[in-house]
Amino acid sequence: MANTSSAKKMVRKIEKRTAVNKARRSRVRSFVRKVEEAIAAGDKAAAAAALRAAQPELHRSVTKGVAHKSTVSRKISRLAARIKAISA
Repeated sequence: MANTSSAKKMVRKIEKRTAVNKARRSRVRSFVRKVEEAIAAGDKAAAAAALRAAQPELHRSVTKGVAHKSTVSRKISRLAARIKAISA
């Protein structure tokens, strides 16, 4: 348990930051899920549109420190490849 006033303040700050990060992570996952659902449905146009909407959100998660740059790049690349494979 935190004893000092500074430690107590850090606990409060961490709780707020955790809530914000959870919301951001959830938002990103929702965008990715929409892309994956469109891919599963086989709708290439909807999947491409969903990916275009998801990309800025994914990149924003990098700038906010929620996700790593390489992780986001890999996710976008793999989703794009899956969309490209729909027509094949």
